[in-house]
Amino acid sequence: METLEFIIYPDGRVKETVTGVVGASCTEVTKAIEEQLGCVVSQQATSEFYAQSVQQSVSEQNSSKISYGDW
Repeated sequence: METLEFIIYPDGRVKETVTGVVGASCTEVTKAIEEQLGCVVSQQATSEFYAQSVQQSVSEQNSSKISYGDW
């Protein structure tokens, strides 16, 4: 689940936290909002930023050759 959390401090600073977005695509998600908020003073990447999405697929050809009797 992708979430954006904003904390607005009394002095006008805004802390933005992005969770559930893997890789650098979080910058795309927040770009328009940050442009409206103003100057970005600092950024801190989380472990999700450095993670890579994993895609796994099984071809039909290989899956049809396997049966429960082969185990």
